[in-house]
Amino acid sequence: DRDVTGVQTCALPISPGAFRILPNQDDAGRLVEFTLGRLHLVGVVAAMLFLLASFLLSFSPNISAKGLLIPAVGVALMLALTLVSQDIVIRRMGELRREMVSVLATPPGSPLRQEFDRLHGVSVDLEGAVLLIGFVSLFLTTRIDEP
Repeated sequence: DRDVTGVQTCALPISPGAFRILPNQDDAGRLVEFTLGRLHLVGVVAAMLFLLASFLLSFSPNISAKGLLIPAVGVALMLALTLVSQDIVIRRMGELRREMVSVLATPPGSPLRQEFDRLHGVSVDLEGAVLLIGFVSLFLTTRIDEP
C-alpha cells in the first residue's frame, strides 16, 4: 500500500498538509493533482532551459562537452518521465476520479478504484524516479571540469 504523502512529500510539501487540513481526502487529492500539475509545468520549463543551456555550453571552449552529456541525458529522462506522469497517468487518474465522484466512497474492489490505486502507485514511482535522477544529474553537473 502506497502512502500518498510518501515520495511526493519530498517534491510536494503541500501534500501532507492538504490531507490533514482539508475536510476530506477527495478534496485533498484534487488539490494535490492541481498543485502537481503546476509543479510539472515548472519542471518541464526548467528541463527545457537546462537542455538549451547545456547545448549552448557544449560549444564553449571552457566547458567539457563530454561532461555535459550525462547530466543532459538525466534531465531529458526526467522530462520524459514527467510528461508521461502528467499527460498519461495523472490525466487518467483525473478521469477515474470524475467517474467515481468520490475515491474514498468507492469500494476498494471496484475496477475503477483498482485502476486508480494502480495508477497512483505508478505516479508515486515516476515522481520518485524523477527526484532520484534529478539528484544524480545535479551532482554530476556540479562535477563538470573545465578542459
